[in-house]
Amino acid sequence: MPDCLFCNIVRGEIPCHKVYEDERVLAFLDIQPVNPGHVLVIPKTHSANMVHMAPEDLHAVMDAVQKIAPALLRAVGFEGFNLGVNTGAAAGQVVFHTHFHVMPRRPGDGYELWHGTEAGDLAAMAEKVRGAL
Repeated sequence: MPDCLFCNIVRGEIPCHKVYEDERVLAFLDIQPVNPGHVLVIPKTHSANMVHMAPEDLHAVMDAVQKIAPALLRAVGFEGFNLGVNTGAAAGQVVFHTHFHVMPRRPGDGYELWHGTEAGDLAAMAEKVRGAL
């Protein structure tokens, strides 16, 4: 896609700090990291978000994440990571090319991701989701 930031990075038209690449996937450092070493893992083929990805691209991205994450933790000396994907503007997606965040984490780094809410009627919600499937 000509006006997509990440497609431009894949084509080499915009530079990045690449950490991994194969025939389907590109991974590079995020320019606004949560912590040092925050990596974005993207399919080379454009898709607006995870829901629209080809299954083979999703599998390739997850295989790459599984390779990158332990190496990243060794490189930065952190103990864990969060894997995040924002799907849609309401979820905070800013670049509309599927991308997964591998965010290294350490105790006390100051980031909280979830605060939770009242669960409500779990049985009714489960039925509603099953019905939508």
